[in-house]
Order: sequence, then C-alpha cells, then structure tokens
Amino acid sequence: MSNQPTNLAKIELPGIRNVLAVASGKGGVGKSTVSANLAMALALQGAKVGLMDADIYGPSIPLMFGVNEPIDQAITALPLDRHGIKLMSMGFLVPPSKAVIWRGPMIHRALTQFLTQIPWGDLDYLVIDLPPGTGDAQLTLTQTVPLTAAIVVTTPQEVSLIDARKGLQMFEEVRVPVLGIIENMSFFQGDDGKRYEPFGSGGGQRLATQAGVPFLGQIPIHQQVAQSGDAGLPIVASDPESQSSKAFQELAGRVRKDLASFQNPIKLPTLDL
Repeated sequence: MSNQPTNLAKIELPGIRNVLAVASGKGGVGKSTVSANLAMALALQGAKVGLMDADIYGPSIPLMFGVNEPIDQAITALPLDRHGIKLMSMGFLVPPSKAVIWRGPMIHRALTQFLTQIPWGDLDYLVIDLPPGTGDAQLTLTQTVPLTAAIVVTTPQEVSLIDARKGLQMFEEVRVPVLGIIENMSFFQGDDGKRYEPFGSGGGQRLATQAGVPFLGQIPIHQQVAQSGDAGLPIVASDPESQSSKAFQELAGRVRKDLASFQNPIKLPTLDL
C-alpha cells in the first residue's frame, strides 16, 4: 500500500485550463508515444500545450523530443520549449544511464515541484504522461492535481486489457472523468493493401463498451512512429500525412471537442509572467 495520505489538498495550477492525464495499466503499450503525439497534434492545431513526463523511473519524453543529455539549469530555463510545446521531465535532470532509486514520498515531492515550481505560464492543455500501473506517481497526481480528465491507452490483446481495466478503476475511485480509451498498435497495412491485426481485434472497443466510456479510436502500427520518436520528432510533425499521424490528429480533435463540452472544465485565472 502507498504511504501517501488519501485526502490531499488539490494543487492550484493558475493559467492552465485543462489538465489531461494519459495512463495505462501496464508498460509497453505506447502510452508515451500517444502522449507525445497527442501534445504535438494539439499544438499544431493552434493550442498552447505543455507536456509533463511523470515517469520518474523511466522517462521517455526527453528522447522523443531530442533531449538526449541532462540540461544545465544555470543556462537553460525550465520548462524546455520544443516544437512549440513546453516540456518537463526527470530525464532533463539526470543522465539516461543513471537509475533513480526513490521511495514514494520522494516521487510525490518531485512531481509536486514539477507542477508548482515550473513556470508553465498560460496553457490550454497540460498533458501528463503517467507511468504504467497504479502506484505512487498515479496516486500523487490523481489525488492532488485538478485533473480535467484522463485517457487510458491499451492495445487489443487481453493481457493489456486486463491492466487497462485497473487504470479505469483507479480513475473511478478518485473521481477523475475518463475521456475515453485509445487503442494503440491496432493494425497495419501490408504491402498487399490488406489490413493485418497481429494483436487481435476490437479489444479497445469492447473494454470501452464494458466500462461505459467513449472509444476514442485506433492508432495503427507503423515503423516510422518508433523511428520518429527515437529521432526526437514525433511522427505528427515529421510525417503529418501518414496514416498514424492522421489518427493522432483525429484524436486531438476529439479531445478538444470533448473537453470543450464538459460542463465544468477547469477555468483558473491566467498567470501573468
């Protein structure tokens, strides 16, 4: 069990209109890829966007945005600005080869500092890339941050769906609305023009139906998605006409529309920096 208290005061985030958590029940489903490309798509659609990497132990966002070494805070201000997106990650502070060996209270303190001591400024969306699972980082953020909503990422196969259900249950227990489920690695288009589904078919839709939440769509498998992330430029920016990019762009449009329709979206005063 977590050592964190169950009733924590919510952090105020002046100037940030919507806080969107991207979560998964297990690792390896492409959650950080979804977070990075969703943030990029929102920015390309004209929104002011921040992306916070909440995975203290295994940050992925630095690589996906071309930040391969720790920054010198004496000469480089945080959050970083890459491709019009404000970024914060533990990976900016420690070398990629160094393990972060922290207990829950230290995770809580670091994430709180990311949120309250980083001058995010005026944002339409702060996307938070949660680590996999339902541990200390997730509890810190769901209990202390005024989350507008969450997206749960899964892949079609049952082993992923089992853990995605746990993520859905976590958000239900902490009363965070789930915007919907996105199914990653859904299919690929073969050279013969046929559609192939190596991880099964329809799992994300079934889970959404069972949970009573919207199904936000499918992201196809494409080698270039991984290659673009490894090269430091998410595929939405590197190849906007690709099938995967168009799926992320549609997801961003759906997110904007659905958040705008919320009866009580977060509306806090703008921070005058």
